[in-house]
Parts: sequence; structure tokens; C-alpha cells
Amino acid sequence: MAKPIEQCFAMAEELRTVASDRAKRLKNRNGKEEEEEEDGKQDENGHQTKRVKASLEDIEDGTKRFPKRKIVLLVAYSGKGYHGMQRNVGNSQFKTIEDDLVAALIQSGCIPENHGEDMKKMSFQRCARTDKVTCFSGVSAAGQIVSLKVWLIEDILRRINDHLPSHIRILGLKRVTGGFNSKNKCDARTYSYMLPSFAFAHKDRDPQDDTYRLSKETLEAVNRLLACYKGTHNFHNFTSQKGPKDPSAKRYIMEMYCDEPFVREGMELAVIKVKGQSFMMHQIRKMIGLVIAIVKGYAAESVMERSWGEEKVDVPKAPGLGLVLEQVHFEKYNRRFGNDGLHEALEWAEEGEKIAAFKEQYIYPTIIRTEKEEKSMMSWLETLSNHDFNSTASRTQVDSRDAKTDDPEGSDGCGDDSD
Repeated sequence: MAKPIEQCFAMAEELRTVASDRAKRLKNRNGKEEEEEEDGKQDENGHQTKRVKASLEDIEDGTKRFPKRKIVLLVAYSGKGYHGMQRNVGNSQFKTIEDDLVAALIQSGCIPENHGEDMKKMSFQRCARTDKVTCFSGVSAAGQIVSLKVWLIEDILRRINDHLPSHIRILGLKRVTGGFNSKNKCDARTYSYMLPSFAFAHKDRDPQDDTYRLSKETLEAVNRLLACYKGTHNFHNFTSQKGPKDPSAKRYIMEMYCDEPFVREGMELAVIKVKGQSFMMHQIRKMIGLVIAIVKGYAAESVMERSWGEEKVDVPKAPGLGLVLEQVHFEKYNRRFGNDGLHEALEWAEEGEKIAAFKEQYIYPTIIRTEKEEKSMMSWLETLSNHDFNSTASRTQVDSRDAKTDDPEGSDGCGDDSD
């Protein structure tokens, strides 16, 4: 009987040695640890995983260690003075929102400095680009979402915001799954477009200035036309990027409407909101531009239906000023992971007051002040008579007209094309 007992002790000792060696191997030479997920756990695509390893890359702050985790940030900003959202590493001539954001992440201690030079190292992804639309005014955002890996330092939001200018704010943070990508996981985006109500004044019988007030009948006509966009249509005439037979030119619009007008600084304004799965370059501005042309009496309502056909239709593009990324939607992600006990739904109701306050303090005043100073809408309205809505324009003619507008880089901030 002694021999079997000795064998058991020997086997137990061997197992302890193997376990000890395996634990040592799980620590790499850089002090990083690797964590294994449980066998049988499903990934984001519903596949079974086996020993999926995730880097923790801890850092020390005094006696505390902070793990590196995938998160999303809710970002609000006024785009005036910036050359869009997306960073161009190595190009300091045109400042972008991400230049200031990445600098703040480094200065606050959330990411190492080398991640600022190679943003792939922190898996950085924005949901939408919100590009520059004029020489001095970029598209703003009240609900931009970026995903990235950061060290979860204490009081992280305050520390990041301390290094940001007041017109860029991080309003919220949530943990997400390791494979989350803010652009690819986005189901839909909601934009708003603020404009002076005189944009809807009829060209022959209404004042074309700040004294105009939008009537109930005209607002109803505007909303009736905007509602026609709902559903799936071929929007090849609403961008310079797609041909009529390109399947990706078909886009699904969930809702589009104009709210009741209001007066600020003596100017009556209205806000149009549109929610869609994705938008092409110039699409929203052209959708609004065509409705304005119809309401003002320059184009017949039949032009809208004709614009969804294969022929090339001359569709005017409204100014970029006033376009705001309001919200991005992650409905499929929320259904799958929002109630799994480990992650939060990517909804921002609790941040609603902060979002509204930021728009009132930074976004709306900038739009109104810029419109009063530059009169971009008034100047654009004067060009509507140059469009020929009754004939078919060649693609070369229309694309050339787009190129001569105030968009040096040919984008209106809706280049979040997620084909």
C-alpha cells in the first residue's frame, strides 16, 4: 500500500510544479499580465471562445495599479476654428478636435505618449468624422462617441477635461467589450441642422430677412416634404461619390422633421432633425437644400421623386453651418450586452442635462453669431436661381458646381459612410 501512496504524493507534487510554471509564464517580461476568459464564453459575434487572452497593461500611480480597459467617451464640441474631427498625425498645419483630445489623454495620464503618434495602439475609433465645412467653421457635435483603450485612472473625466479647452468636453464614459468599435457597432446616427427660418420664405411673396416669421402652414409643408425622405431611397444625386447603379447609394432614413421655430438674438431659427443608418458625403445638406428650393418656389415637388431615379438631377447643397451630430445609436449592442451584468447600455439619458447645457453655451451661440457675421444662408439662397431643376444635368456639371462651393476638402461633416 505504501507504493501507491508515494505515487500519489509524487503526482501531486508534479501538478503543483506545472501549475507554478504556468503561472509564471502568464507574466511577461514587460510586467504585463494576461487574463484568460472562461471556456465556453461567447464573443460579440456569438462564437464560442477558448482561452481568449486580453492584455491588462497595468500602470502604477503611487501604490495603486490601474488596468487598461476598452471604454467609450461621450464627447461634445464646437467645431468652429477646427479642421474637422479626424486627426492627421504629422500634419500640424490643420488643427482638429482629435489633436486636442489626444493631447489631453496623454497629459491626464490615460495613455502613454507613444499612443498619440500611433492611435492604433489604443484601438482609437470615432463614430463619425464631422469634417470641416468652411474655412473657419467645422461641424459641431453634442453626442460624438469614440472608443479606445485607456488606463482607468481615478477621477478620469475631471482629469481629462482639465486639459481640454472649454468648448470640448467629455460628458460621459462607459466600459465596453474588448472588441467594441464605435463606428462598426453603430446602428444609426442622428443629426440636427439649425437654420434661419427665412430660408423657407417664398421667393416671390415673403421678406427674405430676419423679420420673417415661419407660419404654421409653411412648417406643415416643410414637414410633409421632409417626411418623404423616410424609408429607403437611392441618394446618388445627394452626393458626388456614388453613381446611380451603385448599391451603396441606397440609404435608409428612419425619421426627418422640423421642430417649432424659436427666436434668439432677434433671429427666428428652426431645427431640422434626421436619423438614418448612415449618411454619405453632402447627403444631409442636399436633402435640406432640395426641400428649401421646393418650399421657396424654385423647384417643383416632383423633383424630389425624380432625384431618386437614375437620371442626374441638380440638387442644391445647403450651407454647412448649423449641422450638428446629435446622437449615435447602438441598439443591437445594447440588446446583446446592455443587460449582461458586466457592461452598460450605451445610452446617455443621465447626461441629457449636461448635453443640453453644452449646446446652449457653446454650439448654438456659435452658429447664430457666425450666421449673423458671415450670412452664409442668405448668400446661399441667392444662388438657388442658378440651378435648373427642370432639366437633367450631367454628372460633370453638378460635381463641378459642388467643387466650387465653400468646401475646400469636399466634405460636409456627414462623411461617416459606413458601407
